Amino acid sequence: MRILLVEDDINLCDSIAFQLEKEGFSVDSCRDGDDALHWVFQHAHDLILLDRMIPGKSGIQVLQKIRNAGIGTPVIMITALGELRDKVDGLENGADDYIVKPFAFEELLARIRSISRRPMHWQGIGNLTAGDLSFDYYKKLLINGNLICSLSKREADLMESFIRNAGQVLPRDVLLSRVWGPDAGVEDGNLDNYIHFLRRRLKTVESRMTLKTVRGIGYCLEDKNV
Repeated sequence: MRILLVEDDINLCDSIAFQLEKEGFSVDSCRDGDDALHWVFQHAHDLILLDRMIPGKSGIQVLQKIRNAGIGTPVIMITALGELRDKVDGLENGADDYIVKPFAFEELLARIRSISRRPMHWQGIGNLTAGDLSFDYYKKLLINGNLICSLSKREADLMESFIRNAGQVLPRDVLLSRVWGPDAGVEDGNLDNYIHFLRRRLKTVESRMTLKTVRGIGYCLEDKNV
């Protein structure tokens, strides 16, 4: 499991990262809101540990931007603000859990393991829509009206990224990291092949949505009638 740790207390950040890595997790860490957003949008993580009070954009602002972008990565907020209204605020803005400083590492580890046992919530995907398309990730079905097309798992993983971020350009490295994994070492040609497959699937269901190539950057799912 790959975890993004956002914590501006250097000693606490290093301590949590060290203990998580001892437990077998892969950890990326940063100490302010702007760097956090860079990591979220440029890399794939399975979980985000997000301090609420950080320099730059606050933890709540970071969380809002993540959720507004359609990114369903689970988030555990870490903060010294333990009042009920603070917890409710974090949860209502999209946090999956909330842990108050100071805490024992064993408690944090238990919360991480608890979230990892929720497969549907963990993936944050199900029935999605964009334009005239409906997409059932679990059944791997692309639907437009009465027309239905089944996708392979890799095609479904790619389509999930595109349909969640319809209208936004997704860089090639982001797609490769999210679908194949950050350390997979996949050749760019593999991504191009799957883009070709998805374009055929869109034609099969006669969708007006199209995968546009943005030269030198990546791809964008857009409505060609807009």
